[in-house]
Amino acid sequence: MSDKGGPQPDPATNPRRSWADVGPRFASAIVLIILTATALYVGSYLFAAVVGAVYGGAYREWETMVSRAPLTPMGWVLIGLVGISGLVYLAFGLLAAVATIALACIAALFMEREDRLWRIAGLVLFGALIISILLMRGTGTAGIWAGVYLGTVVWMTDSAAFFTGRQIGGEKLAPDISPSKTWSGALGGLALGTIAGTLVWSWISASPLWIGLILSASISILGQTGDLAESAIKRHFRIKDSGDIIPGHGGLMDRLDSLTFGVFLVVIIGVAHAGFGSVAEGLLHW
Repeated sequence: MSDKGGPQPDPATNPRRSWADVGPRFASAIVLIILTATALYVGSYLFAAVVGAVYGGAYREWETMVSRAPLTPMGWVLIGLVGISGLVYLAFGLLAAVATIALACIAALFMEREDRLWRIAGLVLFGALIISILLMRGTGTAGIWAGVYLGTVVWMTDSAAFFTGRQIGGEKLAPDISPSKTWSGALGGLALGTIAGTLVWSWISASPLWIGLILSASISILGQTGDLAESAIKRHFRIKDSGDIIPGHGGLMDRLDSLTFGVFLVVIIGVAHAGFGSVAEGLLHW
């Protein structure tokens, strides 16, 4: 018989943790995928508005995190400028969107001194992400497929890392940054993200398969790097989740962190290969 009075396993070190949050996590993921796919397909001002609203919401979490205080009227102004920058980009072009984010940075200079650098860093980061995503989407169908490809790699990496890490457990990946992440989860995420991305690449692109394989693996690794980077920032500010707006996932920053470096890589490759006006084509067609 087991000794019920003996020491019980520590949930933090148990490799097979509770799966109670999987239901809300899965339901939230389905809703997010449907909304993202719809906006990506329609494109134009709907996509710009959704991207701006999402990253405006993410900046709201950033502003609260770095200020460690309730939002001020000026904080809401910064959120609004980030939120409208996507629509400004579509209506008036790249320079106007950059000017909108620059205006927000200037406004941030007149806020609390101790939070100034972190606040400006967030504005630049989320503004760059909004512009990069809209550059990738462009106006043609290639932008839809580039978004599908990028989303597949990132989401499959996240999902596989989550389930593999919970089921297998094992050696911690970066215990000082994110105690819940394991090497098994990281390798599982890399494997499924790379395979899924390569399969999608073979379907949407006539370019050599090895290019899709390398790109998929790179995006998968960068996705996990972005996740760790956000975890390090949250640990610096001593918070667990950036918010609680998405059941099972936490805040918008928690959901979008894996996308960050992958988006930048896609845009860098697309611009280098085909210019600012054909980012998706430059990514997919070699």
